[in-house]
Amino acid sequence: MTITAGDFDRFGRAAALAWGGARTALGVVALLDPPRVARPWIGDDADRVGALVFARALGGRDLALGLGTMVTAARGEPIRLWALMAAAADLGDVLITAGHAKTLPKGHRALIATLATGSALLGTTLALTERHAP
Repeated sequence: MTITAGDFDRFGRAAALAWGGARTALGVVALLDPPRVARPWIGDDADRVGALVFARALGGRDLALGLGTMVTAARGEPIRLWALMAAAADLGDVLITAGHAKTLPKGHRALIATLATGSALLGTTLALTERHAP
């Protein structure tokens, strides 16, 4: 079986759609139920008003990045810019979390950092392997 450039492009587009869909879903959950998203990351502080505001704001960010990635991929347009912007947001999350790791509750912060790192790597890979010019 031979994998063609078209197969590779279809796989990349499908991956971008799935990745954008996951990010969109995370954004919706963060907007509707911010403690559910924030608690694994910041612990019991997730129920404080300030944390609710920031979790919802991040939910809006993820919703926008996810929808942008999905719509662009579905239209067959280059996703490079959306992928890089989402990867940059994820990298920021990782670096900020790492910078405060000693003061955050243990919880699942390692899992959150791992997921954000994986997402940043996936976005970067999608951007760098896309054959379309930006």
